[in-house]
Amino acid sequence: MAIPHSLTRAARNAVQHSPILQDPAALRAPNRPQLRRYETMSLLPNGDIAENRHIAPALPLFETAFSAFTRGSLIDTESGPISIEDLLPGDRVMTQDGTADTIMWIGKTTLVPGRPGPNGRNHKLTRIMADSFGMQKPLGCVIAGPSARLLRTPGHLRSLTGAKSMLVPVQEFQDGMNIIETAPPTPVELFHLCLQRHAVIRVGGLQFETYHPGINGLRMISHAMRSIYLNLFSHISELRDFGPQAFPRTGDGEIDALRA
Repeated sequence: MAIPHSLTRAARNAVQHSPILQDPAALRAPNRPQLRRYETMSLLPNGDIAENRHIAPALPLFETAFSAFTRGSLIDTESGPISIEDLLPGDRVMTQDGTADTIMWIGKTTLVPGRPGPNGRNHKLTRIMADSFGMQKPLGCVIAGPSARLLRTPGHLRSLTGAKSMLVPVQEFQDGMNIIETAPPTPVELFHLCLQRHAVIRVGGLQFETYHPGINGLRMISHAMRSIYLNLFSHISELRDFGPQAFPRTGDGEIDALRA
């Protein structure tokens, strides 16, 4: 079936013709979740690349999987820095421990950071100026998406994390001078990626995490929503296929631990 030109029409068709989107819990809510278009590329076991377009809820669980890096973000690979929009599943990315790992999945969506989400959620970006964290950290200006996390602890969270290395939401580093919030009024393409394992990669000279739903990310959603979510990831069949987290993560005043 051809993909409708209108996103509104596509969303309506997805709801009407896909039983899995008829989640009773969501449909009983006073404000039903809006839908969004998500694009994915996955590496299949035979080496082929599966490209798909999905219509799924515009909920934090889904949007977080697609909104870490902006178009033009330079990812360190075996062949040198490459813009994220030019990467493909199967490419090899350098990780924090000095080894290379294979890209299994790349997700993309389009958001308007200056426009509030359906539930008032903040989709604003974070601009990190060159040398904000020291010489060549980053190498140049880096613009990170709302779901990006850095392997670095800001001073005001050290009492929470202690001496442990933590993955911290990039918004926690905003200082109003070198690291600032930005909300362009026009659409912005945002990306995220999965390797064979959860890892930390270098983006523009800074250490960001690859995608992982988190230990607690899926505990409070219905079976129907869980099925929709897993359908976005052709390279896995169940949640445990994401593997363990490489580092604990902070967020909302809590620590998402290494293991459940």
